[in-house]
Amino acid sequence: MAELTLGAVVQSGGHRYNRGIMTLSPLPSVLLGAGLIALAVAGCTELPNDVGVRRHRSEAAQTSQASRHPVFSSWYDDPAAKGEAKIVIDLTKQQAFYYRGETLIGRTNISSGRREFETPPGKYRVIQKEAKHVSSQYGEYVARKSGAVLRRDVDVNNDPVPKGAKFVGSPMPYFLRFRGGYGMHAGFVPRFRASHGCVRMPMRMAKNFFEAAEIGTRVEVIEPPIMVER
Repeated sequence: MAELTLGAVVQSGGHRYNRGIMTLSPLPSVLLGAGLIALAVAGCTELPNDVGVRRHRSEAAQTSQASRHPVFSSWYDDPAAKGEAKIVIDLTKQQAFYYRGETLIGRTNISSGRREFETPPGKYRVIQKEAKHVSSQYGEYVARKSGAVLRRDVDVNNDPVPKGAKFVGSPMPYFLRFRGGYGMHAGFVPRFRASHGCVRMPMRMAKNFFEAAEIGTRVEVIEPPIMVER
């Protein structure tokens, strides 16, 4: 799998922006019949006690590694960058940005909540980090004896468990919770809003954001209006 890497540092309006490591890397394809790895944005069926939300709204996002859409992202952690860390999630652009002070450290394409499951704009902070988070609401029903997948992308709150089956929650790597059932995690990024409310990122960038962020890191979810030229 080929990667194209570019690097640049620019100055604009008194602010420094690091545009390092720009990578074009197509996702590997996997036949559906061979079994897709399920990724879900789901934490616990019941939320942490300090989160005043009724239920964890999450997603079962397949790594549709069958997609050949390239993912554009960049990450350059400048050691000289000073200031408070902040993550900005732009729902209009479907992109996320990681800043340290005024310096742009990283950016990536995302996929946020689709209609009826919109990711809520607002100002938050990272309240949970879990590298190997697993959904307790979304996932698969598998046969208890053979382990064969009987049904994919199920919601245990709405889909009855088949006889002789058990629920297996979907993994959501590098989960950063910022509000109730909403967070960032690695998952399929189809270039449009496709999740059940959380913010999907490419695996590599989800790992970068996860490792850079700390509990308490600021998260701003914005949705600027689309500007139309007349």
